Amino acid sequence: MPVMRARSLARPVAAAASLVLALALAGCGDDDGDDAARDDGPCSYVEDGTMADTELPPATPASTGDVGVTMTTSIGEFHLTLDGARTPCTTNSMEFLVEDGFFDGTSCHRMSVSPGFELIQCGDPTGTGAGGPGYTIPAEFDGTETYPAGTLAMARSSAPDSGGSQFFICFGDVQLTPEYTVFGTVDQATMDVIREAAKTGVTPVSSMGDGTPNTPIVIESATLD
Repeated sequence: MPVMRARSLARPVAAAASLVLALALAGCGDDDGDDAARDDGPCSYVEDGTMADTELPPATPASTGDVGVTMTTSIGEFHLTLDGARTPCTTNSMEFLVEDGFFDGTSCHRMSVSPGFELIQCGDPTGTGAGGPGYTIPAEFDGTETYPAGTLAMARSSAPDSGGSQFFICFGDVQLTPEYTVFGTVDQATMDVIREAAKTGVTPVSSMGDGTPNTPIVIESATLD
């Protein structure tokens, strides 16, 4: 699995096909991938060696419809609706992580305020763009995806099945190739609080308009509705 540099996401340009959201993955450990996967159900979650004592989600999704999640953050509440019918494995993993308290105390480490690329990226326990839950999840995109304002989607490296816990929320219409799993939406109130935070801009990291949000965004708690 290739190792992607943290925050390797570029602004939308002609080379959009090679665009990769900033999910940096450490090299795999010594575990055999087959032995480290829970393969007794339709969802194949595979340990990636980045965390010790990793617990995998159940391979059979618990939900097949919409799942509500409320994230209480330092800028206000985020209201997420996960699409368990379209993306059962991604939704199942998110449910598992929320119930485990995985997101509590983590930050949204990245924001882009560039026109056509307005998003925040969250879900990394290290706050660096390189962290994850210790396992990867299967990709659930089919090439028809679009990323309008309100979209909730998974970040990943260049490898399709490399998503973990990092996700992004579009607070504007984002121009991306359809290579990122769209697993739900956020409501208007969520976009409003993010847009308010975006008014203070970012400290550039990968490019102008793309970096660390100047208004810190910390997920204080996450619960299933």
